[in-house]
Amino acid sequence: MKKILVFFMLCATTMAFSQNNYIVKTEDGRRVLLKADFTWEYIDAVKKETTPTTHVKPKKNSCNLPLDFKEPKLNNKIQAQLKKGRATIKHAKKKVAKDYNCAVEDVTLITISEKKESAHYTFCANGTKVFYKRTGLNIIEKGKFF
Repeated sequence: MKKILVFFMLCATTMAFSQNNYIVKTEDGRRVLLKADFTWEYIDAVKKETTPTTHVKPKKNSCNLPLDFKEPKLNNKIQAQLKKGRATIKHAKKKVAKDYNCAVEDVTLITISEKKESAHYTFCANGTKVFYKRTGLNIIEKGKFF
């Protein structure tokens, strides 16, 4: 009886940890995100242009960065490992620029706390100070779940 109970406990924990999102490519080259809740969406799909409702463009330079500000140095080993999963700092900047409707050049990395498993980023996006986090290969705005 103990062996059966241990077997079912092992199966339950294995199924709980195997619920991940996957990125796959279709035959025509588009990328698709397969979610753990059995839904999917195109990653490279072109969306209709809408006016931003959640993010208001603030005054320029409200981050109060000095003119000679340089972005912090990153760990090259960690960035090389993240390159395979599209979670490098370049990908994070693209996501921030998309979320705040600005160019990638307008996004500046202010601070970083990075490990292989997770990271905390502070960006200045178009004059707004924003916080993002990375868990594994997923980059999301701090305080948001999805």
